[in-house]
Amino acid sequence: MKGHVPTPDGLVDEMVERLFDAGRPNPGDAILDPGCGGGAFIAGVLRWCEANRVPVPSITGVELNPSLAAKARKRFAAYPSVNIVQADYLLSPAKTSYRFIIGNPPYVSLGNLGGDVQRDKYRKRFKSARGRFDLYMLFFERSIEELAPNGRLVFITPEKFLYVAAAKELRRLMAEQTVVSSIHLAPEDAFPGFTTYPAITTLDRGTAEPASTDVRLRCGATRKAQLPRDGEGWWPQMMGEQATTDGPLLGDVCVRVSAGVATGADDVYVQVMADLPKQLRAFAKPALAGRDLATGMPLPTPHRAILIPYGDSGELLANSELGALGRHFAQASVKEALKRRTCAARKPWYAFHDNFPADILRPKILFKDITKEPFFWVDRTGDVIPLHSVYYIVPEREDQLDALCEWLNGPEARRWLEANCQRAANGFLRLQSSVLRKLPVPAHVLAHAPLRMAA
Repeated sequence: MKGHVPTPDGLVDEMVERLFDAGRPNPGDAILDPGCGGGAFIAGVLRWCEANRVPVPSITGVELNPSLAAKARKRFAAYPSVNIVQADYLLSPAKTSYRFIIGNPPYVSLGNLGGDVQRDKYRKRFKSARGRFDLYMLFFERSIEELAPNGRLVFITPEKFLYVAAAKELRRLMAEQTVVSSIHLAPEDAFPGFTTYPAITTLDRGTAEPASTDVRLRCGATRKAQLPRDGEGWWPQMMGEQATTDGPLLGDVCVRVSAGVATGADDVYVQVMADLPKQLRAFAKPALAGRDLATGMPLPTPHRAILIPYGDSGELLANSELGALGRHFAQASVKEALKRRTCAARKPWYAFHDNFPADILRPKILFKDITKEPFFWVDRTGDVIPLHSVYYIVPEREDQLDALCEWLNGPEARRWLEANCQRAANGFLRLQSSVLRKLPVPAHVLAHAPLRMAA
């Protein structure tokens, strides 16, 4: 089944121990495993009950996939207290409340949810179905609805809900309706054959607010964290990061913090500079992609150029003004490639996929969008065009470029970025412009720069 990843027994047993460490199950208690798959967690509960000589309570597993549900029924046929229900857990009516809920909900991103009709059903049903949500976020919300007073929920899911904007409503709901007792970051290789960044989250349904949340990092470090209750990301507090408060935000002192140029057809627009015909050079600017930049090394001399059908003020030139570039674009194979882009349905066929901002030609700071180690470079001339895998920062004051870049490459900014940026695969960081705009810049770095307060 799409999104179904079996949980290793060792991880299951660790989570079951966590499920019952605040109180053993009684014979009359109900336990739920939503999205139970073949029954790994149900088997884990049975192992725990046998090892601890505890009578098996009522256990319900809900599974959408008929073959997995049948497999689980067969597996637990000898246990009358285990009931496997084949149903869509998210859209089926609530029937009861559960003192214990445990599981590994399916991971299915918004783009793989099976069409607009299915997504619309989820958006109408769940507060957490906002933005680019993932299916496991909805499992959290639905399970919280069914968690009994003084009940406990233990899920293992991707860690992304801890910091992505799409999970803001889920974080708010968790903080309002449950006590977030602990968040343990499981090892990246917790699921053999997959590189994942899982988090084991323990929620308790109670009246008392927690003094703090127990956090365990992958490095083994532990700490107590005060998590925001307004839906803002929890990652900085989990990492122990304290925001600088004596200066403005990066977005307040910059004209732009943005991704580079997205053409939608780099094979047409981006050319090897040495191979560029002489008649096209007047329309070309040197260009850099993320793969050209190496952490700790100087800004390289570009060997590629991008053909730009725009004026210096960012306006798209008329076809009649393009001259040799227009004739190049008009070649049958080139024009066909440009017209195949989705943007050609809403703008002139030779325009970039995104607009061409005039301030991209100003002196600026460049950085890779996905990187193992954040690093920043100064483009003093302003001639270098960052492609879509390179982001750029344009300060209001050009004479602050060096001071700002030096600080961005320093330990204070590095700690903030590591604590606030989204994780990508293999331990890389995703340096999104929306996150960097919130980076607090100490007053001494831009002491003489005029502030432009954000609207």
